[in-house]
Amino acid sequence: MAGIKSLVKDTAIYGLSSIVGRFLNWMLVPLYTIMFPVEEYGVVTFVYSVVALAMVILTYGMETGFFRFGNHEKWTDPMEVYSTSLMSLGVSSAAFVVLVLAFLDPVTRWMECDGHPSYVVIMALCVALDAFMTIPFAYLRYRKRPMRFATLKLINIGLNIGLNLFFILLCPRLLELWPDTVSHFYDPGFGIGYIFLSNLIASAVNMVLLIPELRGFRWRFNATLWRAMIAYSAPLLVLGVAGVMNQTIDKILYPHLVSDPEEAMYGLGIYGANYKIGLLLLVFLQAFRFAYEPFIFARSKEAAQQSGSDGATQRNRAYSDAMKYFVIFALFIFLGVMYYLDFIRYLISPRYFSGLKVVPLIMLGELFFGVFFNLSVWYKLTDRTMYGMWFSLFGLTVTLVLNVVLVPRIGYMGCAVAAMCSYGSMMVASYLIGQRKFPIAYHVRRLGVYALLTAVLYAVGYYGINMLGLHVAVAAGLRLVLLAVYVLVFVRIEGINPRTELRAILHRR
Repeated sequence: MAGIKSLVKDTAIYGLSSIVGRFLNWMLVPLYTIMFPVEEYGVVTFVYSVVALAMVILTYGMETGFFRFGNHEKWTDPMEVYSTSLMSLGVSSAAFVVLVLAFLDPVTRWMECDGHPSYVVIMALCVALDAFMTIPFAYLRYRKRPMRFATLKLINIGLNIGLNLFFILLCPRLLELWPDTVSHFYDPGFGIGYIFLSNLIASAVNMVLLIPELRGFRWRFNATLWRAMIAYSAPLLVLGVAGVMNQTIDKILYPHLVSDPEEAMYGLGIYGANYKIGLLLLVFLQAFRFAYEPFIFARSKEAAQQSGSDGATQRNRAYSDAMKYFVIFALFIFLGVMYYLDFIRYLISPRYFSGLKVVPLIMLGELFFGVFFNLSVWYKLTDRTMYGMWFSLFGLTVTLVLNVVLVPRIGYMGCAVAAMCSYGSMMVASYLIGQRKFPIAYHVRRLGVYALLTAVLYAVGYYGINMLGLHVAVAAGLRLVLLAVYVLVFVRIEGINPRTELRAILHRR
């Protein structure tokens, strides 16, 4: 249980940067949707979808590989693992920038940035920096320094947001009132490029702040270790590419599946804005992931050091409990977002409200992906990462087929349905095969009870209350009561004594 409490604490700290950062970034969405045409926001959505794919390719599974080999029985020097990982990503990131510059014109056209090659150069530099920085950030997680991790992430986010506000809001006003103050560096025609430039400056500052993590050890490259890490991480690269394509391929394909190009970018802008609301659950998943990977490999190492089956039993119980609490909290977040969607929707401009119907489907898809991520423990610990690759390719196939079939018929709703079905199929396949290869006694029946409870509360609290036509404040109050019912059922089923837990927390302080 101590391990689970540590996992919860680290998840909460990592969640600070993720939750606050995501919230603040979402606060920029109304700015983008007001200041730029829907079609231009569609270009932003497209560019960042490609960037997400490039990030996975450029990190090629080395982050997870670092945790695996940093806790490996054979490689006793974690700093050698760290140094080798850094040098590998440093070389590959630099090579990526050179390739983009060498083929700048065709890349610019493909990225829907025709006439603005500077957009592509800026984002190539940004992606290269962010890819390299995944290892120093992984090192902070390895060393269990969540506070420094969260602080650096928040600085990056705050700077990015501040620069967005400066370039998009303040500079046009200064250009109008006192042109001499900004005319030497600000160009109104650069438009959405200032979104990308803000991102690059923030990443560059973060790189400077990470210099302490790049000093104080001997830089050395172990070719034998590197080959072992690549062999371990290569399937994770395919897994990651397939996984991120599940999240982004719909946005990349959408312009090609809709006959009218202008209508395509307009629809993509609508879908992209509402997709961000659906990703509220992803904030929790990201925070959980930051804490979970170090957690599972540390538990595996402890189990290997214990004699008999007790270590393995305790390890598997910890994994099962982690899955249980993840699903419980994820379902609670789902209810909260759907109950208060009438308020949350103002994170985007009212021009985009027609796409709100995708939100529950996107959130369910992210819940399924979170469960799939928890289930991935069996093939990561047994070094059977090829299975993760096959699961992701299976999910990608479902995504591609459903997008091609549904998007021409029902537009961006087809993208949302495809995402949900893809993650659901990956989750089921991983569970069924995982129980044969690496059995873990998950709390399946209990989680089924929570899922049923959530479905009932969702139907009553969302559709039922909407049908009554109550005042917004009254409806919000009733939904708060229903959320309290969920919490009370959770406390009762899990046998939690709030007073005892509160006294324990106060005693630790």
